[in-house]
This record gives sequence, C-alpha cells and structure tokens, in this order.
Amino acid sequence: MKRIAIQGYLGSFHDIAAHQYFEGEQVQIICCATFEGVFENIKRDPTVIGMLAIENTIAGSLLHNYELLRDSGTSIVGEHKLHITHSICCLPDDDWTTLREVHSHPVALMQCRDYLANHPDLKAVEAEDTAGSAEFIHDNQCHGWAAICHADAAEMYGLKVLENHIEDNKHNFTRFLVVTDPRKADFLRPLNQANKASLVFSLPHEEGSLSKVLTILSFYDINLTKIQSLPVIGHEWEYMFYVDVTYTDFIRYRQSIDAITPLVKTLKILGEYKAS
Repeated sequence: MKRIAIQGYLGSFHDIAAHQYFEGEQVQIICCATFEGVFENIKRDPTVIGMLAIENTIAGSLLHNYELLRDSGTSIVGEHKLHITHSICCLPDDDWTTLREVHSHPVALMQCRDYLANHPDLKAVEAEDTAGSAEFIHDNQCHGWAAICHADAAEMYGLKVLENHIEDNKHNFTRFLVVTDPRKADFLRPLNQANKASLVFSLPHEEGSLSKVLTILSFYDINLTKIQSLPVIGHEWEYMFYVDVTYTDFIRYRQSIDAITPLVKTLKILGEYKAS
C-alpha cells in the first residue's frame, strides 16, 4: 500500500489526482492542513509520497510550492494533469429556494465567478478547501449553505448536486507533482522511462547569462516547456529560475546539464520523470 500525503481533505482535487495517478493500487491518503505538512510527513517517514499542485491553467503557478520543493530535498518522480470541474451541492433537503451562502476555496470561487454572478442572492464565503466545505456542511448540518467542490466530494459527504460543471472555463487543468525521498525515487520511476526534468538554477548578474543557458539547451535539442523566476531573498535583483524541459535522448539531456553547469552559480535537478 502506498501512503500519499496531500494538502486538503478526502474528496479534494489532490485526493482525486492521487487516486488517478496510482490507479489500480491501494493507497492511504494522509490529509495535511498545509503544503508544509506534506513535506513534514515525508521527512518523518521516507516511505510517504507527496502529491502537490504546482500550476493551474487559469490561476497560474503556485509560487510558494516551488520554494518548498527546492528546500525540501525531495525528488519529483512523476506528474499528473487533472481536469478541474466544479459542482454546487447542498444538504438533500435544501434547494435553490433555501440557499443563502456558498462556501469554497477562493480559487474555486474565482473559477465559478460568472456562474455565481447569475445567482446574486448567494453570498460567496471563502473557505480552506473545496471538499472541506462539503464535509463541514454535512457534519454540521448547515441548512441554507452550499459548497462548490468536485461531484465525487459531494457524493462522499452525502450532499445533493444541484448542478455540475459550473466552472466558467471548461479547459481548466491543474498539474500535480509526485514527490518522494530521493532514496525511494528509483523505485517509483525508472530513469529509462524519464523524458522530462525539472531544474532550478541561479545565474551570475551578467548580461546575456540566461540567453547563453537557453542557447545551449536548444543546441542539445532540449525542449523548454516552462520557465518561472523567483527572487532570491536578500539579494536584490537576483533570481532563481525554475525550468521544465523535455527530451527524447537521455544522454544528450545529461550532456546539456554538464554544458550549462559552468555558466550558472547554482544548479539543482529537482527530478527526472515521465511527462504526463
């Protein structure tokens, strides 16, 4: 059985992503209040696997998770892209005539903004989690309250789905990373299947330093799929660059890493894994 630490509640999108990624396997979900808690569980027990959101096609990157990932010492061993769909649900004996409030995570409320604008009588209330809102309504029998969550969470907590697929943008996906203690990484992803890598590096404060790195990656036929910069705290105008690359030749990819190493101040491979 695999033990998976997630941020959020059972029935949350992290929970759904974990079950989809490890489909057909027995999993035990460890629910954490924060993303820091996910990494703390891995630190306490190296057999624990972490699943964490890293970017959304609408809301963008979860910048704090990049820093947590770099500082944690864990390795990325996989990724999963989940289609995000939202439902509005309530207690079985409630309906549109009795609802006064709708509770959910701020991002979920934002992603259903147009839908909620058509229901001006509903007061939108921010909560910690989508599935957590459904659980709270069920456990406390909150009549007059609705939750926005995945339909699976509504079923899990015995709520009635009033309407499904209420998200404004139907092309809404979140990318999740699967992370683990480096000593366990090879058991979860054979390197001969890897065709993607996540890197983080810093550069000397010199003209053209980033351009030189990107040129070398291009020379080795390395495809840059994402670049995200974050400031280095305490060093004005210096940045850490988080880069995702894909490749078809593992040897040429490793040669490209050797080639850019003399040009960067620091370089860390966060993980080599199979692209979703």
